[in-house]
Amino acid sequence: MQKLAKMIYDDAFKNLNNLDFSKLQNKTILITGATGLIGTYFIASLKNLSDKKNIKTKVIAIAHSEPSQYWKDLLPEGYRIIKGDISDVDILKKLPKVDYIIHAAGYGQPGRFLENPIKTLNLNTLATYYLLEKLKSKGGFLFMSTSEVYSGSSKIPYHEDDIGTTNTMHKRACYIEGKRCGEAITMSYRDKGVDVKVARASLIYGPGTKKGDQRVLNSFIVKALNGKIEMLDSGDARRTYCYITDAIEMLWNILLFGKEAIYNVGGESKITIAGLAKKIGKYINAPIKIPRKDHSLSGAPDDVWLDLNKIKKEFKKNKFISLDQGLLNTIEWQKELYK
Repeated sequence: MQKLAKMIYDDAFKNLNNLDFSKLQNKTILITGATGLIGTYFIASLKNLSDKKNIKTKVIAIAHSEPSQYWKDLLPEGYRIIKGDISDVDILKKLPKVDYIIHAAGYGQPGRFLENPIKTLNLNTLATYYLLEKLKSKGGFLFMSTSEVYSGSSKIPYHEDDIGTTNTMHKRACYIEGKRCGEAITMSYRDKGVDVKVARASLIYGPGTKKGDQRVLNSFIVKALNGKIEMLDSGDARRTYCYITDAIEMLWNILLFGKEAIYNVGGESKITIAGLAKKIGKYINAPIKIPRKDHSLSGAPDDVWLDLNKIKKEFKKNKFISLDQGLLNTIEWQKELYK
C-alpha cells in the first residue's frame, strides 16, 4: 500500500472502532461519488472492517473517471468499479439491486457546480430517483445533501427544521434547488416505508482530496505550498469546518442507526476565511495577500454554522478533531499529493 493510501487507511477507522457494523456482513453496498473525499473514506473504512473486524461486504464503487492507484489500494475484497457518469440514465438502469446505497456524487466545489448546472441538477434529482429504485426492500439509503439548502436564512446556527429563502434565480440555484429536490424525492420514498436518511453536510475537509480541488481550504494550502496565499476578498465570512473522520463517523451512524429523516453533519471549528488563511500560512510559513477589490464567488453565504444538537444527542457525539490537527493532517496530505 503506497503512502497516500496508507494515510487515509490509518485515518479512516480512528472514530469507528466502537461502532457495530454487523448489519453490513455479506451485504452489497453501492457508493456514488466513490472517489470523492467522502466516498474515499467510506471505501477505506470498509477495507478496515474487512481487514480488522472480518466484516465482509461487496462494494460497487461508481467513479466518473479512472481512479488513482492510491484509491485502488483502499478497495476491500469483493469490489466492483463502474466507470461512468450517473447523470446518464442508461448507466443507472443497468445497476443491480443492492442492500445499501450511499449517494455521495455531486459537485461539492462551487466552481464546478457553477460550470455544470444541468449536470448538477441531474446528479441530485434524476440519479437519486433511479438509485432509490435499485434499493432492496429492506435496504438503507443515505442521500448526501448540503448546508446550502439553508442559504438565505438569517437564523444561525441552522437547525434541521429550518430552510433557506433563496429563489431559482440565485447564482447557486442549480446546487441548492437540486439538493432540495433530491431531499424531497427521498422523503417521498421514506413516506412509503423505505429506510432513507438525509445528511446535510457542511465544509468537510481532510486528506483524500484530488489535485486541483477548488474549495477554499484546499486552494489556500496549495497556494501556500507554492509560496503565497492570495485571497479573493477580505475574508470576513465565517465558516465552521468538519474534519473527515468526524463526518464519516456521523454518516455511518445515520445510515445504520439513525431514527430521524434529516441530520446536520458538520463540525465545531468556527473561523473566518481570513483566520483560516492565517493559520495555513503560519503552518506552511507563507505570506498572505488581501486584495483591494473583491473577486469572491457570487452568492456565497456570510456565515455557515450548523446546529448539531440532534446528532450529538442521538449518537453521543461530543468529541471533534480540532481545526489545528485537521489542518496539519490535510497539509501533510497535500504535500505528498503534489510531490
